[in-house]
Amino acid sequence: MLELDLSGLKCPLPVLRTRKVLLAMKPGDQLRVICTDPLAGIDVPNLVRELGDELIEQRQGEKSISFLIAKAEQSK
Repeated sequence: MLELDLSGLKCPLPVLRTRKVLLAMKPGDQLRVICTDPLAGIDVPNLVRELGDELIEQRQGEKSISFLIAKAEQSK
């Protein structure tokens, strides 16, 4: 599993960097993304849906949000 720590980055950088990594991944791979920007809680799930990948988990911590994403067999 890959981990992408985007703590401290503000919109739109977390989504742009997440997109870049997801597009380079192989089907079945998993990615954990950690963000501190509150907008990521909306933007990252929208990105995952747009790409056709699967959001397995979204956790809200005190200072961060983490996402577990699985790369789909066929991305859009």
